[in-house]
Amino acid sequence: MLGVALWQVEHCAELFEQGSTVPFVSRYRKEYTGGLNETQVASVQHYCLLFKDLAARKNTILASIEAQGKLSPELEDSIAGCVDPVELEDLYLPYRPKRRTRASVAREKGLEPLADAVMSGKAADVRGFARKFLSESVPDVEDAIAGAKDIMAEGISENAPLRHLLREKYARYGRLKASLAKGVDADSDEAQHFANYFRYSCDLCRAASHQVLALLRGADRGVLSLRIEMDVQRACDDVYFTILKAGPKLPRECSQILREASEDAYKRLLHPSIENESLRIAKEKADMASIEVFGANLRELLLAAPLGQKRMMAIDPGFRTGCKVVCLDAQGTLLHNETIYPHPPQNDRMASMSAVMRMIDEYEIEVIAIGNGTAGRETENFIRRLALDEDIQICSVNEDGASIYSASEVGREEFPDHDVTVRGAVSIGRRLMDPLSELVKIDPKSIGVGQYQYDVDQGLLKERLDQVVESCVNSVGVNLNTASPYLLSYVSGIGPALARNIVEFRVINGPFASRSQLLKVPRLGEKAYQQCAGFLRIPGASNPLDNTAVHPERYALVERMASDSKASVAELIGSSALRSEIRLEQYQSESVGMPTLRDIMLELDKPGRDPRESYSKMEFDESVTGIEDLRPGMELPGEVTNTTAFGSFVELGIKQQGLIHVSRSGGRILKVHQRVKVRVLEVDLRRLRISLELI
Repeated sequence: MLGVALWQVEHCAELFEQGSTVPFVSRYRKEYTGGLNETQVASVQHYCLLFKDLAARKNTILASIEAQGKLSPELEDSIAGCVDPVELEDLYLPYRPKRRTRASVAREKGLEPLADAVMSGKAADVRGFARKFLSESVPDVEDAIAGAKDIMAEGISENAPLRHLLREKYARYGRLKASLAKGVDADSDEAQHFANYFRYSCDLCRAASHQVLALLRGADRGVLSLRIEMDVQRACDDVYFTILKAGPKLPRECSQILREASEDAYKRLLHPSIENESLRIAKEKADMASIEVFGANLRELLLAAPLGQKRMMAIDPGFRTGCKVVCLDAQGTLLHNETIYPHPPQNDRMASMSAVMRMIDEYEIEVIAIGNGTAGRETENFIRRLALDEDIQICSVNEDGASIYSASEVGREEFPDHDVTVRGAVSIGRRLMDPLSELVKIDPKSIGVGQYQYDVDQGLLKERLDQVVESCVNSVGVNLNTASPYLLSYVSGIGPALARNIVEFRVINGPFASRSQLLKVPRLGEKAYQQCAGFLRIPGASNPLDNTAVHPERYALVERMASDSKASVAELIGSSALRSEIRLEQYQSESVGMPTLRDIMLELDKPGRDPRESYSKMEFDESVTGIEDLRPGMELPGEVTNTTAFGSFVELGIKQQGLIHVSRSGGRILKVHQRVKVRVLEVDLRRLRISLELI
């Protein structure tokens, strides 16, 4: 499945059983895993969990069949060797307890021997043989044969190889069709969301992930009627000949009854079942595609360039309710808040100007961060008209998710004495300082970079997004003495409970002087220390390695390198000449190979380096303050805020974002936060939509 060696999978699985995390395994156990990257290690972990669930399901199925007295050695081997959950359920289908069906009614009437005789070809004269089964509940031969066909149809529908064949046929030849559901008003607001799908038809294998998810959502809401169409006659032939080939040669009359039973099995039982399965499989594929897009977008957003520690004024703009202004120190601590009313209907511009200038002077503000939502551009223009010191930066900040944070338990816990508007403004300022540290407090689904995120498998989505957040946090590294408990909780091996313990220990005992001091934190044992230590940083620690990604288990190795170079560790870190003379081969051992040694040297070259880019301010076209200022043909600078399977959304410095449809991107793949130049194609003022093309 993953294209890696069996021993690599086994070693990863062994490490996971010991409690190791994906970041730790991919960073500090490269020799043991054969250098698998983080994505591969995460995939191994995913399948380990999947197959654990599958093994539990197999045990349940085996116990159920054994209790029925129907577990043969061949069936047990088939179940034990199955690796596909769908095929496992196919094997179990004939033995699964059922509600009352037409076939079960026929069995109660004693017609199963007749069905077996027809299937085996032992009843050359079917009508004559059927007379043996006449009774009060089976008054004539036609009733007997009809009941036998019901039993045959159910048996045919439970044939595992046949279901597998049909599943493949549907995937290859099925036609996905949608239409407006009966009784739905096509002009209603709900229906108009799905207007593109009122007469939709596409090969199932070619349907785009976003189309599949939109169709399924429309069907769930009762707006669309969704189906998969197949060539019915060809499908019935496939069923008949598959069953015919699997059994003995049949007399003509038996063969005809088998054909009729096959057609009934397909139309009444197989098609509805395989259709639902095919739609579910299509949704699973669409979910995976959508989740991967979401994960990639989230990674770019979390790893956005931080402005750094600056004394900041952050503004959450508004018209009627005013603009909430907060002042933060360089560490993001809230110092002051108040509300100004520079816009209609109050229009108290003079008082607002005085208040802003007073706060800038009093709190020695270096940067002004302004949310890009309602009244964002107007507020930015108001601030720019003030007589500010030229050194003060004015930055527009994407405020997606700020309102979610401000109303969340995390927001209430941080600022119990302030309302949601204050919390939202603080979040805007802090995410400019350090996007990663602030965005980890917000549910990733609410950040605004997903595609149909509420329609996909929520368990799978959470698993993937948690992996992305964990990966980003650990790749950047975390300052042990300043990190919030929310940020610490994503560090390898820590989690929410230990994160709170670390912060409480820090409050009581003061800043950590060394990584080893972590072992004094309540409930943080050797295993957790092993998993987390390499991802935590202590600037200014007496041991300079405590501010690097070098794991404590390799400190002795680095000290040996320094000793061999007749220098201290600090001198080795500070001298590229000394490092260039080191021959890594002489430090290889059974547990330390070249991958680890090269990682150590890279870290000594740039200790504690932040992999994120340096912050640079986005400059929008100042002449455009709202959607009404846009005209087709205008060329504007923009910044990508979200990418989907159908296109990319672009921030233009106004409330509404524009869309570059995938057909208008010139084949280029865009990323979140990428700076672009776009041309306006169309502006729909009624629906507030902006169509763009990439220049």
